[in-house]
Amino acid sequence: MSSDRSANTATEGTTQPNPDAEQAPAVNESFMSHLVELRTRLLRAVGTVVAIFVVLFIYPGASVIYDILAAPMLASLPQGTRMIATGVITPFMVPMKVTMMAAFVVSLPVVLYQVWAFVAPGLYRHEQRLALPLIVSSSLLFIAGMAFCYFVVFKSVFTFIASFAPESITPAPDIEAYLSFVMTMFLAFGVTFEVPVAVVLLVRMGIVTVAKLREARGYVVVGAFVIAAVVTPPDVVSQFLLAVPLCVLYEIGILVATGVKPRSQDNTDAES
Repeated sequence: MSSDRSANTATEGTTQPNPDAEQAPAVNESFMSHLVELRTRLLRAVGTVVAIFVVLFIYPGASVIYDILAAPMLASLPQGTRMIATGVITPFMVPMKVTMMAAFVVSLPVVLYQVWAFVAPGLYRHEQRLALPLIVSSSLLFIAGMAFCYFVVFKSVFTFIASFAPESITPAPDIEAYLSFVMTMFLAFGVTFEVPVAVVLLVRMGIVTVAKLREARGYVVVGAFVIAAVVTPPDVVSQFLLAVPLCVLYEIGILVATGVKPRSQDNTDAES
């Protein structure tokens, strides 16, 4: 009995290793390293936007950039008509906001690259080869959507709306309302032009197949016109100019997605 009791006492006094306690510092260290990496990437992205904003603010200047943005509206107004500013600080704040928007668009490739650099270590090699082209194409497509909106949509929409103005009215839009309208339209067309990227990602992740996407063409056409009716002004021209590119880009996305393997199949091939 005494020997058993002494053996139990020795066993109880011995410290058993705790796997959870050993793994906890490693998990915390990994989590902190991810937070540090995220902070670094965010600082680089924000720093790039701020640096480009300072450059654009110095040259060509916030006023010049706003004049470029307002050119489609001014072209549709009667000769000699200008836009108005109803707020006290609006003549200062609106050009600043436009300059910041331009700085973000110019620095968009750098911002998306920082996103890719943060998530790339967690991807397979074949996924990294796919991620970088998607980031580049996303930047180019978003900028292309904004350019299409500026050069094609604005000219048609503003001319169409001005043609309905009575002779007794002199249109003089407020610059803050114009900026809100422009940013909404830029965002709508920029996101619309991302449809091919979204289609490729859906096929890549295995959520849908190319065959299912082809079967859903009719629903996509109806949805495109519904989205255009909600997002764009209540005129047929702008709705048509948003819905048609959305449908065309959907078809382009299907063509590109035919050469993309689902992730599960690609991982199986990589393991084999």
